[in-house]
Amino acid sequence: MNKDELITIDPEIQHGQPVFKGSRVPIEILFEYLESGDTIDEFREDFPGVTVEQIIGLLELSKIRVVA
Repeated sequence: MNKDELITIDPEIQHGQPVFKGSRVPIEILFEYLESGDTIDEFREDFPGVTVEQIIGLLELSKIRVVA
C-alpha cells in the first residue's frame, strides 16, 4: 500500500492531522500505543475501524522511510 491508500490529510478532518484513510483516527495514536507497550490488537480494540492491513501498511511505509 502506498501513502495515499493509507493516510488522509484534510483540514476538515482532525484539523489536518494525518489520519488512517476512511477514519478519523490520527496515525500518531498508533505510535503512541506502540511506544507505551500496547499491542496492535489492543489498539484495534479501541479503534476497530482501522484494519490490520492499514496498520501493517503504515508500519511498512514507516520502515521504508527510515531505512531509505
